[in-house]
Amino acid sequence: MLPPDWAAAISPYCAENVQEAVKKCWAALGDGPRYPAADAVFRAFEATPVAAVRAVLVGQDPYHGPGQAQGLAFSVPAGVPHPPSLHNVLKEAAADCGCAVDALAAGSGDLAPWAAQGVLLLNDVLTVAPGAPGSHAGKGWEALTDAALRAVADLPGPRVFLFWGRPAAAKSPLIHRPEHAVLRAPHPSPLAAYRGFFGSRPFTAANAWLTAHGEAPIRW
Repeated sequence: MLPPDWAAAISPYCAENVQEAVKKCWAALGDGPRYPAADAVFRAFEATPVAAVRAVLVGQDPYHGPGQAQGLAFSVPAGVPHPPSLHNVLKEAAADCGCAVDALAAGSGDLAPWAAQGVLLLNDVLTVAPGAPGSHAGKGWEALTDAALRAVADLPGPRVFLFWGRPAAAKSPLIHRPEHAVLRAPHPSPLAAYRGFFGSRPFTAANAWLTAHGEAPIRW
């Protein structure tokens, strides 16, 4: 179930009781295997409480390989080889922030340190069937993540929203208040990274917005 702070924040933006909506999503998935594990589906909300959110990074759906998805968008557990999209995220972070590409690529792919600094690592769809990307689209998760974005967008204070990929970018009109920054880029997958993700410099752009509005930068 969703953490209580998120359930309360999302509730005004849902057409029904939040936890009932979650139950319907689970029921729509059927009995087949899914990623991430059940206790990690809401990890993005658990890792970044509502009151701590300073930036939101929106992806598509979880990784569909064994041992990869952990409930945080683009992240994998420490010790798991980096999927291609995560490799490209870290490559752009290195180029953008002046880090050593080789050192970043050899490090952990667990992005929990970002979440701990107030970066909500949110996928558009929260689960996926093994080996079948996009398989759980249209099961109800999108309404829940839309509500989460609306809730964050209506909180007081400036925040940065990063939308990577077409399904994520389709959510960007939900962010309507001028004190927020909306940064869109192609998905960092190998098919799209060279179409505008590389060179988009999302990390320094996010920090420039935060610092210009009196907020501390994020250590990407």
